[in-house]
Amino acid sequence: MNRLTAVTLGVADLEASAGFYSGIFDTPPNRDHDGVCFFPLPGCWISLFPLGHLAEDISPEVPKTRSGFSGVTLAHNVKTKDEVIAVLERARAAGAAIVKEAQDTFWGGFSGYFADPDGYHWEVVWGPMFDFTDDGALLFGKG
Repeated sequence: MNRLTAVTLGVADLEASAGFYSGIFDTPPNRDHDGVCFFPLPGCWISLFPLGHLAEDISPEVPKTRSGFSGVTLAHNVKTKDEVIAVLERARAAGAAIVKEAQDTFWGGFSGYFADPDGYHWEVVWGPMFDFTDDGALLFGKG
């Protein structure tokens, strides 16, 4: 079975980013491995790795800096519209830039966007077609 199991974000300041995401996810990171932090989420892990080390791990030719919008967003799906607002408020309190306040979407959902300290864009989203398993995994197409 194919599945996405982890998303690794290259970060400028590991400690600052670990603190930021601890506030967003309301949980401390797993720090069992030196120089990288892991946040276990239902169905996927978010890992934080210093950007230069991540680039070097991929290849010595990969640039060790980022700039601008990468064309990729991450999504945090929640069960209610109120949870969208609550997560965006936690992001704001943790120091995120709110890029788009929570609002109704053209496709019938409700979402807003924030940018983390490294400029990664997150959509916090509720949709009427989303459902969740008992362990929190996201399902599409409510039955």
